[in-house]
Amino acid sequence: MSETSAMPSSPGAATPRTPRSSADGEKRGSALQKRFAAALMPNYGVPPVAIARGQGSRVWDLDGKEYLDLIAGIAVSALGHAHPALVSAVSAQVAKVAHTSNLFLHEPEVALAEKLLSLLGEDGRVFFSNSGTEANEAAIKLVLRKQAAATSGRNVIVAADHSFHGRSLGSLAITGKESIRAPFAPFGLTVRWVPYGDADALAAAVTPDVAGVFLEPTLGESGVIPAPAGYLRAARDAATAAGAALVLDEIQSGIGRTGAWFACQAEGIVPDVITLAKGLGGGLPIGACIGIGEYGTGFAAGDHGSTFGGNPVSCAAALAVIDTIVAEGILGNVIKVGAQLIDGIAAIDHPLLAGVRGSGLWLAAVLSGDHSAPVAVAARERGFLVNPVQPDAIRIAPPLILSAAEAEEFLTAFPAILDAARGA
Repeated sequence: MSETSAMPSSPGAATPRTPRSSADGEKRGSALQKRFAAALMPNYGVPPVAIARGQGSRVWDLDGKEYLDLIAGIAVSALGHAHPALVSAVSAQVAKVAHTSNLFLHEPEVALAEKLLSLLGEDGRVFFSNSGTEANEAAIKLVLRKQAAATSGRNVIVAADHSFHGRSLGSLAITGKESIRAPFAPFGLTVRWVPYGDADALAAAVTPDVAGVFLEPTLGESGVIPAPAGYLRAARDAATAAGAALVLDEIQSGIGRTGAWFACQAEGIVPDVITLAKGLGGGLPIGACIGIGEYGTGFAAGDHGSTFGGNPVSCAAALAVIDTIVAEGILGNVIKVGAQLIDGIAAIDHPLLAGVRGSGLWLAAVLSGDHSAPVAVAARERGFLVNPVQPDAIRIAPPLILSAAEAEEFLTAFPAILDAARGA
């Protein structure tokens, strides 16, 4: 891939700029990294690339190097970068009104809630938040509130080992990663842990004291590990039998990432609550907690709120994302290009590569050992951004508009990337 600052023009695209260096010859990206390290808290470390602009499935760093973006902001930039529909919708809305708070209503919020319920095909109600973590916080409160209003003694949450639901105290309490959870314990929730994918263990855990079962259709942060066939159905049956709520965290999998609007639709499963974020806003911050059936009205007035939740600009962006996915047939592209990547990775014979898993454009290249860090570095050096989500797994979650030609570009380069990582 070239290392030029040139990029095709399109409505809303950033104006190409010639890379500049600081007075002492230091690259602009390196200079910004130093400023980052001095000004921001160290929880992220210092990111390796300073992105200046993007177009479609490609981004350019501050020094003009071009990359094929196979991360999409962690499965967020569904329409890629600078998509004209997103630029137009956001620009038009911010020129009208950018914020109202929850003291007033506005058209984009109502229209988006109606559209999400239509895509889901179920009766329900929507609460909008700013992020996936906040959507899960709302879901926890909704389940506990609904169960407390209907029964007594139901205060246990069932969650899966190795799951990820967020980093605020409530969502962290149900996140099955001991390494990130333990430093902040104790929590105000009683959580019963089960091995992910073990239907028998799940059924045994969902007893009459359980208020809700929280699951991801696929473990995202643990390396894109799909649920075994029939697991979500077993979870639905276990929750129903015990009178507990089934909550599906579709923050990564929702809004077309797997080739369906919601991953649970492929299994024919209807949860009681579903949480969304990431791809919903196409890059703007928005989350949603959807209560289905009686859970749609589980909150009473004053039970929950958000100053920025349902922000007009974010809702306008989300409407543009959904409408564009429909208008451009993007769900079909996800299925087609996802299958191309799956088949292409599976066909590569390399000592560092053990296989591929996932669905649609939510995949993991599974490695034969703890090689993901050098693979990610080798990919970046060759102009590809991938995510070393686990020591033995590379997450591939590109924009949903990734073309067949762009997928082939990565597949062609991947063996050499693995060779370079092996020699590192």
